[in-house]
Amino acid sequence: MDYPKIRINLRIIKNNVKTITSLCNSKGINVAGVTKVFCGHPEIAKTFIEGGVFCLADSRIENLVKLKDFDIPKIMLRLPMKSEVEKVVDYSDVSLNSELDTVIALSEAAIKKGKVHKIVLMVDLGDLREGYFSKETLFDAIDEIVELKGVKIIGLGTNLTCYGGVIPTKEILGRLTCIGNEIESKHNIKLHILSGGNSSTVHLLEDNETIGTNNLRLGESLVIGVETAYGKQIKGTGNDAFILHAEIIEAKEKPSVPTGKTGMDAFGNKPSYVDRGVRKRIICAVGRQDIDLESMYPLDKNIIIIGASSDHLILDCSDGDVDYKVGDIIEFRLSYAGILRGMTSEYITKEFIR
Repeated sequence: MDYPKIRINLRIIKNNVKTITSLCNSKGINVAGVTKVFCGHPEIAKTFIEGGVFCLADSRIENLVKLKDFDIPKIMLRLPMKSEVEKVVDYSDVSLNSELDTVIALSEAAIKKGKVHKIVLMVDLGDLREGYFSKETLFDAIDEIVELKGVKIIGLGTNLTCYGGVIPTKEILGRLTCIGNEIESKHNIKLHILSGGNSSTVHLLEDNETIGTNNLRLGESLVIGVETAYGKQIKGTGNDAFILHAEIIEAKEKPSVPTGKTGMDAFGNKPSYVDRGVRKRIICAVGRQDIDLESMYPLDKNIIIIGASSDHLILDCSDGDVDYKVGDIIEFRLSYAGILRGMTSEYITKEFIR
């Protein structure tokens, strides 16, 4: 088997999806399974579907193309670029939107293709990423959108935590529900989707504090079982579905502080070092081009991650009992950012356990 590789346990993922979708469904919420962290890989998307997601969602057209053969609704998560509206209409049933000009372009593309494209309008409730911040501008946009023939408003959504770190609360989601009620009354529109955010909203489920919302867009909670408001593991889920395997290419005793005058490293940073004396250092054949150093955790807890260059991962294994040698494999559990970086890298082999 080629190294480095990520071994992906589909059984763990399926259990996570079943556990979380069952919890959501019991609260009247359906789940959009977000596939971007694993680049829309069909094997994992299929596992999402088997686990009970209502639809698939991704931020990249390239990933939605990979999912085209699945007979399940698909959502374009990132606000569409005007330059890609034809592909958005081709490969997604629904897209999230906050710009009237883009909605007009989507309508024109859909009319050319003999389709009606569904849209969810995004509302910014304080996290300061995408969405209408002013209710008045939202209502003005709706006045124009309802006259367009190629699109149909089917819902309202918000995003929290991803940029501004704003934690979802019942009060915040209550605002979304109130705006949705106003839209239905004022514009005579039936909103089928009130999307209350992402994995950071999951912590509200236990106490029924999702206040009228009926959809969540979940990725991180499904793949590693974590709610992202407070980083807690969800009961009955696993966080070890993605394990990175890296091969040792050097194992030597070396000082823990470089010799000579030091400057910037390969990434423009000025590194600092702790003098621990001479240590057993190993190098693995993987680097920052493929991995997120802060999002990987050696399964051998005696190993210390020292640093990395583009292609070399440097570890200290002095404190353990294992005498690591060249050719041995070191395994790492990956958190969300680590999975995202590793799955995106074409230099890392992907292996599935079913």
